[in-house]
Order: sequence, then structure tokens, then C-alpha cells
Amino acid sequence: MPGGFGNMPGGMGAMMKAAQQAMKQMEVVKEELAKERIEASSGGGVVRAVVSGGGELIEIKIAREVVDPDDVQMLEDLVSTAVRDAFEKANTLREQRMGKLLPGGMGLPPGLF
Repeated sequence: MPGGFGNMPGGMGAMMKAAQQAMKQMEVVKEELAKERIEASSGGGVVRAVVSGGGELIEIKIAREVVDPDDVQMLEDLVSTAVRDAFEKANTLREQRMGKLLPGGMGLPPGLF
């Protein structure tokens, strides 16, 4: 195809420029996500987990009334549920934001990234 690559006008140079722009935008989104705080709770709010949009566990808060030395399993379950839910929310947010930048949303050929 003269002067183009697939359905991309301008050839390989235009494709490379679009890819570089997409990479810059991805870095900006990653930085923004790292600053985001996503919270989830379990047990009606007695256990709360906060993660960053970048996937870092930031904080776990446990209400005093849920700490029962005779039922450690319940507390472990509540913490696991809150942390898992927080990470799921962070992953969904990350997928939504990054999905806007990936092939299809940028006019780049599929499989480039």
C-alpha cells in the first residue's frame, strides 16, 4: 500500500507518532490513577480497605467492635472481602481509563500494544 500502513494514512511514521502519543497519554493516566483512592468496606462498614488506582494497598481500618479474639476467622474474612473489593474497583477504574487510550480508541491497529 503506497503511503500507508493498513488503513492508516501517512504510513509507518504516522503510526509511530500515534503510538508515541498513546504512550505519553498512558503515562499521564497511570500517574493520575496512582493518586486516586478507592475504598471498599465489608461487614456493614466495620472493615474498610483503601487502595490506589495504581493497585497499591494504602490503608485498612478495622472497627474496635469487630475484633473478637474468639472469632479471628470472621475478621480475616471481613478484611479479605474489603481488600478484594477495593482491588476489583481499582482494576475496573484502571481498565476504563486505559481502555480509552488503547487500540480502537486511538485509531491504532489492534495488537500494537
